Amino acid sequence: MRHKIAHRKLNRTSEHRKAMFQNMVNSLIKYEQITTTLPKAKELKPIIDKVITLSKKKNLQSKKNLFSKLQSKTSVDKLLNTLSTRYTKRNGGYCRVLKTGFRYGDDAPMAIIELVDRDINAKKVDIPKKTEELQKASGKPSSEIKENKEKKSKKK
Repeated sequence: MRHKIAHRKLNRTSEHRKAMFQNMVNSLIKYEQITTTLPKAKELKPIIDKVITLSKKKNLQSKKNLFSKLQSKTSVDKLLNTLSTRYTKRNGGYCRVLKTGFRYGDDAPMAIIELVDRDINAKKVDIPKKTEELQKASGKPSSEIKENKEKKSKKK
C-alpha cells in the first residue's frame, strides 16, 4: 500500500531532485515555457503554483522565502514585479502541462509546461540583438559594428 507517499522519486536522490526542481522553476520563471518529460512537468506544476502564490503576498518575509527557495535574484524580481501583478485576479492554476508526444531515442513521454497568459517574447531573452538594434543603442554606424565582430572572430 502507498499510504503517505506523495511525490515521484524520478530515480534521483533527494538532493538531486531538489536541485533539479529549483533549476526548472528558475527556467520556467525566466522563459515562461519549458519542454521536459511528462512526469517532471506534473511534479513541477504544484511547486510553481506555490511559488507564484507566495509572490503575490508582496511582503519582506515572502521575498526572503522566495529567495531561499529559488536562489536567484532575477527570478525573485520577476516574480514580485511581473508575475504577481499578472495573476492578481487568478486564484491558482498559474501553469498548464501540454503533452507533446514521445522523445526520439528512449520514447519518453514529453510535455511542455507553460505559464497561463505568458509573454511570448520571454523565450527570446537570451537571443542576441541584431546589428540595427546595436547601432541604435551605441550610436555607431553599422559598418563599425561589423568590423568589430570580424576582428573578434579573427582573434579566435
